[in-house]
Amino acid sequence: MDAHKNNLKLFRTSESNITTLTRTTLFWMENVTSLVTPLSQPIVFKLEGFHIPPGYGPFLFFLALFNYLVVLFGNGVVMCVIIIDKSLHRPMFVLVCHLVFCDMMGSTAVLPRLMLHFLTGEKRITYVSAIAQAFCVHTYGAAVQTILGAMAYDRYVAVCAPLRYHAIMTPARLHSCCAFSWFVALLCIVVLFALHVNTPLCGNTIRHVYCSNRSILSLACRSTPINNIYGLSMTWCLSTGVFVIIAFTYIQILHTVKQSRGGNRARSKAFQTCASHLVVYLIYEIASLIIILGQRFASVSQNVKKFFSIMFIIIPPAINPIIYGLFSKELRASIIKNFTTELSLKK
Repeated sequence: MDAHKNNLKLFRTSESNITTLTRTTLFWMENVTSLVTPLSQPIVFKLEGFHIPPGYGPFLFFLALFNYLVVLFGNGVVMCVIIIDKSLHRPMFVLVCHLVFCDMMGSTAVLPRLMLHFLTGEKRITYVSAIAQAFCVHTYGAAVQTILGAMAYDRYVAVCAPLRYHAIMTPARLHSCCAFSWFVALLCIVVLFALHVNTPLCGNTIRHVYCSNRSILSLACRSTPINNIYGLSMTWCLSTGVFVIIAFTYIQILHTVKQSRGGNRARSKAFQTCASHLVVYLIYEIASLIIILGQRFASVSQNVKKFFSIMFIIIPPAINPIIYGLFSKELRASIIKNFTTELSLKK
């Protein structure tokens, strides 16, 4: 009798375990099904952002606001002075004006939403806003390189063929260089985003500080090998191509300066001509290198990695106006002249 009761008890226990297992399996299958079910519009993403300790949000907001104001003020002053002062309507300063605009675009794409995240904790972003932010960030990254490539060509002509500089860098050729720089950057990024227009998404949490092509594609329901291959190929070709152009131009510049009969005076003039461009390029490359290295160390915290990932957007745009002012006497003199004129008019 006791054996029968024990068998009955074991049977009921087994039946209960099977029922629990079945329910767990069904629940898991429902979750898997929901995960692979494509999201329908309107899609609202959730940006993971930074992990903010309680009470630190307002402080981080003011830091981001200060950085954004520095970017807008510094680059805005440089752009306005170049536009107002007709003596600065020369190829080097026109290209600087394009680079300044590019810097402001990159910072504006990221910093205002980052400030909102710090102040209110808001993490939601609509699909259209996410694509727009990612497009602007990628365009900024590509256009900076193409514009720096065009600036290298201008510096090469200025040092290696000074007597023919104005004949070579005519207004038409200058505008062609600027238009070509933006065209190449925009074409690369348009194709990049066109490849995933119809890609179904099955998740809505973007594990980053800002939206990018890679972070959005990581939510795709299926693998995206074509997008990955194109993205890596485009990045490599653009970076390598610009590096080759800049390396070639500076090798030629060094060769020309060594053969020059002007001695120290010629070297000093060449340095003043090329210093700002070379320093700006090195800053962008160092910021990009820090991003790559930061992702390779597992011991580094996620907040530090995320900060490294936005360095190329918050540091170079804030420093570049200072570099232009330090290395360009004409730009610095024009800024001082316009500033003193404004003060005298107000008095």
